[in-house]
Amino acid sequence: MIPSYNVKETVNFFVDLFDFEILMNGDYAIVHKDNLSIHILRAGQDIGEMEFYLEVDAIDSLWGNIKDKLSDIKTKPPFDREYGMREMHIIVPHTKTLMFVGQVI
Repeated sequence: MIPSYNVKETVNFFVDLFDFEILMNGDYAIVHKDNLSIHILRAGQDIGEMEFYLEVDAIDSLWGNIKDKLSDIKTKPPFDREYGMREMHIIVPHTKTLMFVGQVI
């Protein structure tokens, strides 16, 4: 679950960038793609930081498709890690959540 200051905008982030489909929307939302569901809930101002890891295929292709839509979002473009993953990092909008997106090298 990702606590969000603005559930609608956080849902839009996953739908617009990663083609998730909305299963439920409101103060509590669920988005789904393939075998992955992400739950997003409305939260107050005192939420802690969190992070999660999303493994994908073709990370460089994905980055090419979304990078122009990330102008107002803090990101780190794809780079290789010493533990055998190619990753990009994205701060999920209206949350204190760092999303790691990775692909096995």
